[in-house]
Amino acid sequence: MSQSSKSVTWRSPLVVLVAGSIISMVGFGVRSSFGLFLDPMTTSLGWSRETFALAMAIQNLLWGIGLPFAGALADRYGPVSVIIVGAIIYALGVFGMTVSGDPLVFQFTAGLIAGIGVAFTSFSIAMASMVRVVGVERRSLVLGVGTAAGSCGQVLFSPLAQGFISNFGWSSALIWLALIILVLIPLAIAMPNDPDLAAESHLQQTLRQAIREATGHRGFVLLTTGFFVCGFHVAFITVHFPAYVKDLGLDPLVGAWSISLIGLFNIAGSLLSGLFGQNHSKKVGLATIYFTRAVVILLLLLAPKTELTIYLFAAAMGLLWLSTVPLTNGIVAQVFGVRYLATLFGIVFLSHQLGSFLGVWLGGVIYDRTGSYNGMWIAGIVLGLMAAIIHVPIDEKPLSRLAPRENA
Repeated sequence: MSQSSKSVTWRSPLVVLVAGSIISMVGFGVRSSFGLFLDPMTTSLGWSRETFALAMAIQNLLWGIGLPFAGALADRYGPVSVIIVGAIIYALGVFGMTVSGDPLVFQFTAGLIAGIGVAFTSFSIAMASMVRVVGVERRSLVLGVGTAAGSCGQVLFSPLAQGFISNFGWSSALIWLALIILVLIPLAIAMPNDPDLAAESHLQQTLRQAIREATGHRGFVLLTTGFFVCGFHVAFITVHFPAYVKDLGLDPLVGAWSISLIGLFNIAGSLLSGLFGQNHSKKVGLATIYFTRAVVILLLLLAPKTELTIYLFAAAMGLLWLSTVPLTNGIVAQVFGVRYLATLFGIVFLSHQLGSFLGVWLGGVIYDRTGSYNGMWIAGIVLGLMAAIIHVPIDEKPLSRLAPRENA
């Protein structure tokens, strides 16, 4: 009894929040740097951009397919073993990229293996544990903090990876990143491993019942559909923007710093999104974010392509980058509760990753066919406007079964 008590005590909310934030930072930060490898790897190995983009698209797709399963395992058995296994797979996938001289092998290591590793170390699994140790009134803010931590990783790892590439070459840079991923193993042990650590765990709902309930809810379907667009935008820009910047005749460091700048401004965007979601309609926030993304992309197309324009675009897009996550995750938690949050958000996130697959792969195809990314930017504008409209009819009210506990 005393041993169990000690186990619970040292995993205080502060410890969980710090460990979860670092897991989010490292896991997301490493994968956000992969776009920096597009130009040096394709140049060194004589590949087309479509070859590299297809591997990244497969990675995003496997991340999406694997996350509902990883979330279900975390919801049933706890997140510790899920994250540890994921870290090992993730590191093996990144290391495997260094010996993938053949495109098929690269798509297996960078796409399949790394994608599964990213899914099992996903920031959403960490955040699902983080919201279980705080009250209902702090959930939206904690989701914002967890998302902002991922952005801190993007800020840190973009210049770090570029520095590794510049000083050691792309192959050694990937080895360093693989070693850094293994830091997730000790951090995972600090996460609460009791899947019933949730305010509404007394309701005795099964995982199958939770999935059936959510997929039959109109708002959940709309939310899932709209999140496809977020993936399309984010993945395309993450992978292709550094190459786009270089194509404009600007220094490659401008592209690296732009990705870092997106992460920097997304720290503010995620925190502001979390704060907004505590007191205002989350669906209105999401509709506004998607509409504003469309406007920002349009301004990029119309503006002169200078370093200042690139940095201004990165800053504006950064504010809108992952600010969708606290609000999207927040709606899921608000409507359905947090007991199966990792699983339900995993289902929503699958749609995000289908959009990511299309954004990354189609970006490579369109560039190789036309020599330009303009078609992708136009598609991003149209999809942003559509996503803004889709979120308006979502019903954000908690289900009646949650009302007694939520209002207590």
